[in-house]
Amino acid sequence: MIAHRPNDYHPDHRYTAILVQDAAYMVAVPNIMPEVPALKKNPVFLYFQDFFQRPNPFRPDIAVDITDVFEQKIAAIDAHESQMYEWLPWIGHYTDQVPQHRNDRIKWLKETRTITIAEDVRSSLAKWYGHKKATEVKQAEVFEICEYGSQPDEREVRRLFPMLG
Repeated sequence: MIAHRPNDYHPDHRYTAILVQDAAYMVAVPNIMPEVPALKKNPVFLYFQDFFQRPNPFRPDIAVDITDVFEQKIAAIDAHESQMYEWLPWIGHYTDQVPQHRNDRIKWLKETRTITIAEDVRSSLAKWYGHKKATEVKQAEVFEICEYGSQPDEREVRRLFPMLG
């Protein structure tokens, strides 16, 4: 399960994150719902990367190289037009920067969604791919392991993320 952290800026994200945390604990508790047996093994719950610092900064436990599929990510983000070209620009006071034509929007998304990989993320990449490969990664998706769910060891993380090798 992948969700936002509970200190996200959007109320829907925060409340969903709290529900996810509650579920991460409750799915393994017996007799909560008598007609549904408790899970014998708690699933892994992950958080998306964010840049919020309070009450605690994001911890990059798992970093995945997405350099080869970054174009697909941009296409997916582009499909969420109201969010990317209306709502977020309105809130962020940059509606005047949003291009009108589709090709210009794709280029703009690539420019605005490309971030410099921070040193802690680069270290996580090195853990999963080795130092040499980590230095070559241009785009990454990063996840923090939720403390309420299962705590996967390295072998389990590699099973869940086979692209890590």
